Amino acid sequence: RARRGDSVTETPTVAQIDVVQDRTPGSRCDEGFLRLKRLTLRNTYTDGTVSPEYPCDIVSRRRVDAVAVVLWHRDPEIGKIYVHFREGSRPPVWLRRSKASELPLIDHPPYDVFGEIVAGVLEEEDLGEPGLRERAAIEAFEEAGFVVKPADIVQLGGGLFPSPGVTDEKIYLLAAEVNPAARQPAPGDGSVHETGTRVVCQELRLALEACRTGHMPDAKSELGLMRLAAHVGYLPELDMFVQDLPAALQQAY
Repeated sequence: RARRGDSVTETPTVAQIDVVQDRTPGSRCDEGFLRLKRLTLRNTYTDGTVSPEYPCDIVSRRRVDAVAVVLWHRDPEIGKIYVHFREGSRPPVWLRRSKASELPLIDHPPYDVFGEIVAGVLEEEDLGEPGLRERAAIEAFEEAGFVVKPADIVQLGGGLFPSPGVTDEKIYLLAAEVNPAARQPAPGDGSVHETGTRVVCQELRLALEACRTGHMPDAKSELGLMRLAAHVGYLPELDMFVQDLPAALQQAY
């Protein structure tokens, strides 16, 4: 959650989520935004042996992969790195409170709002690395109000699978340096999911601390922030930049 000293774009946030209808019993597993495949698989190993048949469920969607973008700027006076992310409700996380008795630990905080870096699903036209940057630029404006040129967006290493035992989704992490003074109102994509969200600007060190303490428990965001730190040469554990280290340590780094 946003903390004292953070810059927050004020907007009403979700106060309650109610389940109006549970459509699960009457729904097919191959319809809806997320599709569930229930497969029976068999492994063949390099020595020629074959495994017993076993069940495997895979959650997927029509467009499988996504981008997640770390938007950042450097304060020219103090040299600190700041990141811009959004806070909003995530129904699957919100509704965990309904199964509190089944959880090994009670969620604290209960995640009324959930911090995440800007992200979006890759569409059919988003091909190759140029496609990643194009989609990242679109999401940067829709979700955070920043106009970013695709050519100015950098990829932060290889893609990642957030939960490979459940879904075949792959997320590509990117970053873009932005001008905080040029931020516009974020139009969103018109869906309920992007209504009632707000943009937060926070020092990179504090955002990473929020990830590690469970106040922003989003895996892609923590990894994206860590990769950004490496990209700009910032050492969050020391709150220093590599260029400020003694020469011998700079060389070792």
